[in-house]
Amino acid sequence: MGYIGSHTVISLLENNFEVVIIDNLSNSKEEVLDRIEKIAGVKPTFVKLDLCDADQLSQFFTSKEGLNIAGIIHFAAFKYVGESAENPLKYYHNNLLSLVNLLGAMETFGLTNLVFSSSCTVYGNVQEMPVNEQTPLQPVASTYGNTKKISEEIIADVVRVHKFNSIVLRYFNPIGGHPTGLLGEYPSAFTDNLMPALTQVAMGKKEKFNVYGGDYNTPDGTCVRDYIDIIDLAEAHVKAINYLFANSGATINGVYNVGTGKGFSVMEVIKAFEQATGKKIQYEIVDKRKGDVEKVFADPSLANEQLGWKAQRNLEDMIQTSWKWQQSR
Repeated sequence: MGYIGSHTVISLLENNFEVVIIDNLSNSKEEVLDRIEKIAGVKPTFVKLDLCDADQLSQFFTSKEGLNIAGIIHFAAFKYVGESAENPLKYYHNNLLSLVNLLGAMETFGLTNLVFSSSCTVYGNVQEMPVNEQTPLQPVASTYGNTKKISEEIIADVVRVHKFNSIVLRYFNPIGGHPTGLLGEYPSAFTDNLMPALTQVAMGKKEKFNVYGGDYNTPDGTCVRDYIDIIDLAEAHVKAINYLFANSGATINGVYNVGTGKGFSVMEVIKAFEQATGKKIQYEIVDKRKGDVEKVFADPSLANEQLGWKAQRNLEDMIQTSWKWQQSR
């Protein structure tokens, strides 16, 4: 029920899927279930469970909630680049063990369809832009990114041996919220994520916005990212799971970029935010953050062509829904 998972649940419900959520609530809130119900008109089944506990997971798949599962979308990972540099064992333990346990349970209980949340951080500091799925991966800059790279390798090995279907979605940088203003990204104690930090400064909850590094080899010296709307990203998961169901007779190990194909610098996003909201952002350029790459943006053509998915929303849309979510809180 985290940021990406909760919006994906809504998209699944809107496409007539029955959804069961597993979450240990370490980085999410149970109130999200009520928000999902207000938006979608359906309250999904929820089971509090830690994927790092293999026994709990096995018990789930023998329970009434776990029977007749047709496909799994795996979001459960810690995700903060800065925190991962400070506490690498926390990230390796959670992000890898949860996946290993899940794959083991899928083998035991005969489950064959998996969509996995990966990240553009697996590309490392690539010089040629945009990146596509065949771009050679460079050394990963962060522990978080390395957990995603290793996870992709684990999945590929298991698919090769056990012949089940998987799609890995390499997310670029999701921002935005639900258009209703009822759901968005909750900031955490570790958040340096761009949009929650910007909205908190605009609301007066934080004094200033930290820009990590001002001398990168980019047009204005700040990092460049491909920002994708959270609803577009959620819809990519629906396309992915439908693709697996439609090709159930094949052995699939697909990897897809999920981005817009456009890169924006941090300073460009700050200026766009000020223009869209009328709020002046106080910012300070501080030391580079360990684990950040200089620039990365996607070539999403493979997902466009094979999954039938394409980003529909622009940067202003993402800013407006982020701001609406922050104001509603």
